Amino acid sequence: MLLDLSPYAFKIGPIAVHWYGIFMAISFLVGTYYLYVKGKSRGIDEDFILNLAMLVILSGIIGARLMFVLTNYPEWFIKDPLQVVKIWEGGLSWHGALLGGFLSGWWYCRRNNVNPNEMADLTVMGLSFGYIIVRIGNIFNQEVLGRMTEFSFGRWPAQLVGSSIGLILLIRFLYLEKKNLKKGYQFWSFIWYHQLLRAVFEETVRDNPLYLVHYVNPRWGIGFLTMTQLMTPFILLFAYFMYKITSED
Repeated sequence: MLLDLSPYAFKIGPIAVHWYGIFMAISFLVGTYYLYVKGKSRGIDEDFILNLAMLVILSGIIGARLMFVLTNYPEWFIKDPLQVVKIWEGGLSWHGALLGGFLSGWWYCRRNNVNPNEMADLTVMGLSFGYIIVRIGNIFNQEVLGRMTEFSFGRWPAQLVGSSIGLILLIRFLYLEKKNLKKGYQFWSFIWYHQLLRAVFEETVRDNPLYLVHYVNPRWGIGFLTMTQLMTPFILLFAYFMYKITSED
């Protein structure tokens, strides 16, 4: 059973502010603050850090929205282009955000002769924290729904499963922060473990379309294979490969 929650935090005339947008903004602020403080402590130029943060956030939002529309509603580009930009109504792709932010951030670091792996490591705080609270925002939007089960609780709380994954990865990041690791390990291992945990736990109980193998257990409320599960082996290999070729002592 879905909670009867309003997606709006408040309204000012025709302007409605969504909880989803507030949570996303908080995640941006937390991630940027951490990047700024840690980057400055390592002697990295302040203007570079702030420009990098703005570039990655903007590219991440664009990538997230475009990937979501391309994989779910590609007809919007022709029939309803305005709908493509309505990110405040929800509908963002995690993988699109990562890809957009990663490509622009990597390019900007290389252009300014800054080690992109070092900066990427510092984004894990924002990524993990963001995954925690944005999934909570999905509850207010009544999206990222779990499958129905025959148990007393009814529907799987897939959003909270996702938030739990983010919390685990945040704790892991803070623990590993005290260790002397190769540059890039925090970021690429975060991608690796996040994708694995998401495929095994979140996607298994999430009510997403199935491909190739169409298995659903109505009692347990589990199913596979979703598109994310199908792509997981390739993403795991990509993360491992990128760490191996870009890490340094």
